[in-house]
Amino acid sequence: MATIFPFRGVLYDPSLVGNVQDVVAPPYDIIDADMQEALYRRHPQNVIRLELGMEQSDDNATSNKYTRAAAFLREWLDRGTLRRDSQPALYYHTIDYRPPGEDPASPTKTLKSFLATVQLEEFGTGKIYPHENTRPAAKTDRLNLLEACRANFSPIWSLYSDPSGRVLRSLEQAAATEKPRIDFVDDAGCRQRLWSITNPAVLEQVARVMRSVPLFIADGHHRYETALNYRGLRRRQRAAADATLQPYDTVLMLFASLEDPGLTVLPTHRVLTMPVPSADQLRNLLSPAFEFTEFGFTAESEARERRRFLDALRTRGASGPTFGLAVRGSRVYWLLTLRAAHRPPADGSPRERLDVSILQQHVVAKLCPTQKDQEAIVYTKDDHEALDWVRNGMGEAALLLNPTKVSEVHAVASAGERMPHKSTYFYPKPLTGLVMNVMEIA
Repeated sequence: MATIFPFRGVLYDPSLVGNVQDVVAPPYDIIDADMQEALYRRHPQNVIRLELGMEQSDDNATSNKYTRAAAFLREWLDRGTLRRDSQPALYYHTIDYRPPGEDPASPTKTLKSFLATVQLEEFGTGKIYPHENTRPAAKTDRLNLLEACRANFSPIWSLYSDPSGRVLRSLEQAAATEKPRIDFVDDAGCRQRLWSITNPAVLEQVARVMRSVPLFIADGHHRYETALNYRGLRRRQRAAADATLQPYDTVLMLFASLEDPGLTVLPTHRVLTMPVPSADQLRNLLSPAFEFTEFGFTAESEARERRRFLDALRTRGASGPTFGLAVRGSRVYWLLTLRAAHRPPADGSPRERLDVSILQQHVVAKLCPTQKDQEAIVYTKDDHEALDWVRNGMGEAALLLNPTKVSEVHAVASAGERMPHKSTYFYPKPLTGLVMNVMEIA
């Protein structure tokens, strides 16, 4: 169902830039102002200048972060800082990592994936499925960048089903005798490795398998919808009707298997920064839908009770919707377990059965009734960060969730539904700048 293509990737030349670790970056949407500035300082050719350039006070319609990105791209290609491969390839990629919060002595996991370009398909065709809603402002920013640079600097992350492991087995075997082109440990402690696979038989085998499976977007919904919008724009600009596949008809994508044990989904906790009712009022407000379990603590026992609270959140969450609640100034952690009378029917909508949907309906909507309130929510994947923000007065209340299951993402997308905003956090995130897809030179 998905039509993928080997492509001539554009990669940094290590002989000119040095350590590739210094020129790549995390995905743009998790980069704050401090990280953006640090990446600018790290290396004069860091990909941040392409993917998320800094704004300047005298920016205008003809001189801005998008036009500067296009100028950097042309310059780096001309100088050889970035080089296009001589032949089409699939790029086999592995990340060795430990999920956040795990014991440093625990075994590492390995996420295995590959990068290719994929033919763009409208949603609803049964070929490529979204699972989350998008927001217009982010798509406008990404479209401006795509129009200026005509390149994909970071891949959209999608999932496919391959229970027998045919795709990864073929790529692993092809890479086994080759030295990786990229091999380094990134800032998060993840080992990043990348191979280019050019064997025609392997390329054809992978493409053949992928033609039989649908894709589910895990991360990059805004960029995928932007690529669709850009395709429409470029088609309107072409005077002649031409059925030939054009570069803008495809987009850079990273493909990971739904069955890969190295795939991790982290929870996305909500921290409320607007005023909330007192702890007693909250309990009265939420008790009709939830059973409360208290984990009281003192200054001396807080660390121990926090561990018990988090362990109970995971354990009870395995058998039914369970959430954590912490309120600023209160020396109690609460577990909120949804009462049986409020549980969605087993044959109901996959979206309605999600923990994040239940939390939105029974808790967030009551505590954050306005759009302004909901926009004041901040998010974190880290249990302790969420609780510490509340303890330190940086938030009024923390709502902790269990992670969404990969099978739930699959079910929601297959049903043609969309999850609420910030429902999933797939980990580890693919880096920006390892391999790029330059469609045209603007």
